Amino acid sequence: MKRTLAAPIPIQVATATLLVAALTGCSTGSTSASEPAAEPSATTTADPDAFPVTIEHALGATTIESEPTRVATLGWTDQDHAVALGVVPIGATKITWGGNEAGSTDWFDVAVEESGAAAPVRYDDADGAPIDEIAELAPDLILATNSGITEAEYSKLSKIAPVVAYPEAPWTTDWQTSLEMVGEALGRTALAEEVEADTEATIEEAAAAHPELDGAELIYGYLTPTDLSTIGMYAPEDPRVSILRDFGMVDAPAVAEAIKPGEFYGSVSAEKAADLDSDVFLTWVDSADSVETIEGDKLLGQIPAIAEGHWYAETDKATAMASTNPTPLSIPVIVSDFLPRVVEAVEG
Repeated sequence: MKRTLAAPIPIQVATATLLVAALTGCSTGSTSASEPAAEPSATTTADPDAFPVTIEHALGATTIESEPTRVATLGWTDQDHAVALGVVPIGATKITWGGNEAGSTDWFDVAVEESGAAAPVRYDDADGAPIDEIAELAPDLILATNSGITEAEYSKLSKIAPVVAYPEAPWTTDWQTSLEMVGEALGRTALAEEVEADTEATIEEAAAAHPELDGAELIYGYLTPTDLSTIGMYAPEDPRVSILRDFGMVDAPAVAEAIKPGEFYGSVSAEKAADLDSDVFLTWVDSADSVETIEGDKLLGQIPAIAEGHWYAETDKATAMASTNPTPLSIPVIVSDFLPRVVEAVEG
């Protein structure tokens, strides 16, 4: 199951520690799975008596008998959490939307470079979990806490190495839960708590600096010029929404009305645009031209926040990737590059 940011349904059917200077254009590069696998690298040590450990998740329960040394990741956040805990994976999913030329992200590459390790092999999950390519790397742990792997893929991957899947539903694991699960799987629970506390402090500092966000009603939508008849909305469980709730924002009433219980994405007809009240409307688009198209549309232009100038459409794919996939590595990027635009939209 592939997550793609260019699709209107990001969850069931598939579509980011303190590195404010991450977007410097620096890249450690990456390799394909056909090239020799990177040597395992860790700059931290596991907690005493951390293993064996059993981790429960949506697809079962996974027991890790001893400290893993060859870690592979799936999804678009697990590699960040591993590196934030001092473990550079030998393989990671290629970032095909919003990634850099190496199929990675700048904030990840900075962290890997600072660790002195080699970049992981990158494999493409466009057609689902690349099981054969992962098997070639001979991992002893596969992290997929915020992924979209299916039960069938989980079964196949489990024959390669222990797999830690998402706790509830595909693609909806918040960064705190993902970090905690990765910390437990790597035997670094104490360090995960430290990294979480440091990252929470970054969020709290930013929230205090932007009191305009506290209590601001939010709709995080999906609008596309290729289908102006529908307005999509992400649910509170989606990571791009949950991180904004961390900054003090709240869901507009229209969100609950549009999303059915148990689902993580909903949509309404553009004919109901005028009823979608919120203090701010956020989205992302592929180009600046899309912004003009949306504002000029006779129906979408009636969304109150758009009509009143309280909206923001992110056009930079790297920034959109960071805000869509919050992690301890990408949250400083969110604070520096995305949050100010959100504040501007709230203020109008």
